[in-house]
Amino acid sequence: MTLIDKTPGAGGIAVEVRGLVKHYGTTKALDGVDLDVREGTVLGVLGPNGAGKTTLVRCLSTLLIPDSGTATVAGYDVVRQPRALRRVIGLTGQYASVDEKLPGWENLYMIGRLLDLPRRTARQRADELLERFSLTEAGRRATATYSGGMRRRLDLAASMVGRPTVLYLDEPTTGLDPRTRNEVWDEVRAMVGEGTTVLLTTQYMEEAEQLAHELTVIDRGRVVAQGGVSQLKAKVGGRTLEITPVNPADLAPMARALAETGLDGISGSTVAAGGTALHVPLLADAQLTAVIAVLADRGFDLADIGTQLPSLDEVFLAITGAPATTEPHNDRDEDRAAA
Repeated sequence: MTLIDKTPGAGGIAVEVRGLVKHYGTTKALDGVDLDVREGTVLGVLGPNGAGKTTLVRCLSTLLIPDSGTATVAGYDVVRQPRALRRVIGLTGQYASVDEKLPGWENLYMIGRLLDLPRRTARQRADELLERFSLTEAGRRATATYSGGMRRRLDLAASMVGRPTVLYLDEPTTGLDPRTRNEVWDEVRAMVGEGTTVLLTTQYMEEAEQLAHELTVIDRGRVVAQGGVSQLKAKVGGRTLEITPVNPADLAPMARALAETGLDGISGSTVAAGGTALHVPLLADAQLTAVIAVLADRGFDLADIGTQLPSLDEVFLAITGAPATTEPHNDRDEDRAAA
């Protein structure tokens, strides 16, 4: 699998949010959110259920009016210039929004006409996007006959009809199988490569690591952490030393040797079932040298030594106090609050 090129874009700010607040009755879904998205990059927005991610997307896409604060997207104010803004943004929500009674081609053509594209241009754009998303053969069939992955690709294609400057992806791979999820990721990479700026909400940690240049973590309507994946991992701390012996049979004796020495702060050395390496948690750089010295003194031959930062799942848990879910939610808490 090819990872996204993490080289920053041109450096300008495509999305600027300051002090954004949104209430649903007595519930404060957004509580003074600040964030920036650089042009030509992907900002991953993470957060537990009901954190405010979908509310943020709805405010930035003019579907909701914030109670206070400011937000500028592609140079347009989301409150004062909504009509102009809608012409330069795209949105893919958690569920496919295409008309199931219409064929895929008709869906894309209709969207093009709603965006005031000339008939000929709208037809060409529909053909282009069906080919790009591998839907040409199914283009004249009713969307109701499409598989879940095909509908998702069509929904993503629909968000690209107007060639958006900024694209919002609200948990775009909800319920998709791994193969289709990878296909969606490939399309997101292609869009960013063409200059599109993406704001992505997700609870798939792998998705965030694959696509996002920077991350913003929201909890209870507030931004609780920001930065690159490696930066957030470094903030949480807790590196792990991974030691691979030449002889796998030495794994258990190595763990016992470390336990017997009683090195300050060294505890919980583990060997994964069927694993080939010893994992030693580190709290300080000096411990790394001490661990290697002990193993060398005991005569163990080592094949490889490396350190690992916490996984993004562990970072998420440390920052929010809640584990990342294995399947993305659908923000029903926010939907109920908005009703």
